Amino acid sequence: MQNIMSSKIPTLLPSAQGSPRTVQAKPDRHFVTALARGLDVLSAFRSRDRMLGNQELARRCGLPKSTISRLTYTLTRQGYLVPATDGKGATGYRLGSAVLALGGAMLARMDMRQVARPLMQDLADSSQAMVSLGVRDRFSMIYVENCRSESALTLSLDVGSRIPLAQTAMGRAYLAGCSDSERSDLMERIRAHDEKAWPVTRAGIELALAHYREHGCCASFGDWQKDVNAIAAAFRPEGGRAVMVVSCGGPGFKLSSQFLMTEIRPQLVSLVRKLQNASGEAY
Repeated sequence: MQNIMSSKIPTLLPSAQGSPRTVQAKPDRHFVTALARGLDVLSAFRSRDRMLGNQELARRCGLPKSTISRLTYTLTRQGYLVPATDGKGATGYRLGSAVLALGGAMLARMDMRQVARPLMQDLADSSQAMVSLGVRDRFSMIYVENCRSESALTLSLDVGSRIPLAQTAMGRAYLAGCSDSERSDLMERIRAHDEKAWPVTRAGIELALAHYREHGCCASFGDWQKDVNAIAAAFRPEGGRAVMVVSCGGPGFKLSSQFLMTEIRPQLVSLVRKLQNASGEAY
């Protein structure tokens, strides 16, 4: 996997024979590669990872193991990583308290979570699904709030979980809700990240954008995980804040596409409209 935060994003130009050739964009002199790589290492951790070793971090970040070793050493010295073992002789790292401090400070200032939670819980109870509030980080959406019905069988995702931008209802709703220039940039980066998958990925995104214009929400019915259905809608809080997304979903055998679109979609669109109207007070 190549490093998705590289300062040199390849673009395709036609060669003299008409076939594509890869051209590296001009390096950004303001871009600090070492810092970006360190942040890539921290971003490689997922909510279910108890620990990661240098080899797995190198695979996820697309960097040489020797580079990863220097980065993990530095991050450990700074408290962002902590040495760990799995009890079976394997060694690696887990996220340290310095990361928790950064995340806690960010969540503490996100007042929209407190505004959204009671509305999200009402929708979770009525739909018997999982209702989540998410923000974008690179090519992922991160859950910053989660509500479940007590009687529902839902997904095992929680606050801090990452899901892909291009294949999920939440990610597609973000692409529908962001500016045209941001969407264009993100789609170009997604294409450059995985050229082989791009035709299918682009078709899914374009269909979702059309769906959003018609229905006010995006959907993913088995596109991300074959047994998961979800719909999502985006809103932009006032004050120049980044786009946020609310999704409602769960196991496909419990939540059919027809049920989500017919029964839940009007409730979801109404919820997002309320959050949009309330965002001026929340921020």
